Amino acid sequence: MWKTMFKSAGCVAVLMLASTQQAVAQEAAYPTKPVRIIVSFPPGGTTDSITRIIAGKLSTKWGQPVIVENRPGAGGNIAAQTVVNASPDGYTLLSSAPGPLTINFNIFKNLNFDARRLVPVAMVADMPNVLTVGPTIKVRTLEELLTQLKQNPGKVTYATQGNATTSHLTAELFQSMTGTKMLHVPYKGSTPALTDLIGGQVDLIFDNITTSLPFYNQKRVNILAVASKERLATLPNVPTAAEAGLKNFESATWVAFVAPPGTPAAVVDKINKGVNESLKEPDVQRQFADLGAQTTGGTPAQMAAFLKSETAKWQKVIETAKITGE
Repeated sequence: MWKTMFKSAGCVAVLMLASTQQAVAQEAAYPTKPVRIIVSFPPGGTTDSITRIIAGKLSTKWGQPVIVENRPGAGGNIAAQTVVNASPDGYTLLSSAPGPLTINFNIFKNLNFDARRLVPVAMVADMPNVLTVGPTIKVRTLEELLTQLKQNPGKVTYATQGNATTSHLTAELFQSMTGTKMLHVPYKGSTPALTDLIGGQVDLIFDNITTSLPFYNQKRVNILAVASKERLATLPNVPTAAEAGLKNFESATWVAFVAPPGTPAAVVDKINKGVNESLKEPDVQRQFADLGAQTTGGTPAQMAAFLKSETAKWQKVIETAKITGE
């Protein structure tokens, strides 16, 4: 019996060693062919632009084409489903904003895939949300805005990028924290929302810094506060929400890379390493800054913890506001 047990243990040890050697070889060889990164938004947007910057760097590092493919629609669900069902070999990745990874599965109850099975690879960029007001709101500070909102419940309109987007959820979080009530006007993206904000059709928007900043610099809108822990280098004179009197109000959109369920850890680690090295390069940081974005990075484990925290945060907002999918 003992001989049989030792023999079995020896077989297990051999198998484990072989598995480890295979993982090391897999990491060393990857990639041996073009890598595809699917983006859940149309070409030309912030997520797309950021993805293409990193894709170019990875292509140079790996000596293989890194192809960006846009598959917008359904709040990012189309792109996410494509990657969930892709081969778990590291040759198909998803570049995603918060929706598919932390929000949509709490909104759309009949999805035929589970985005939570996607493997965290790397956080790429962070774009804090800002409270942007148009010409119809004659206030200069967050305190003045709160006074107006409390005096006119349900009359001030806020635009969003669409139902259940981070823009919408941020506004709902703001209302729950301040005890105010506004009228929701959803759009299909930031561009039409900001167009109407500037034109006076709506009063304010919680928007990511990337899209609001150019109009702020042109003095066509005013930014009352940033929903981040610290002031932004691009907006040194604009206070954080906490500085303006609203503590713990933080919200951002971001870009992250994930891989299909079952992707080997060795491959994930190599992609993560490539992304982190790219993010440290001065020209990448400069290009991100031009877009109003901040480089992030970190380990897959840190990303997994972040996604868990973001999911819990927005799930609470969704339940409190009774937000449902359209």
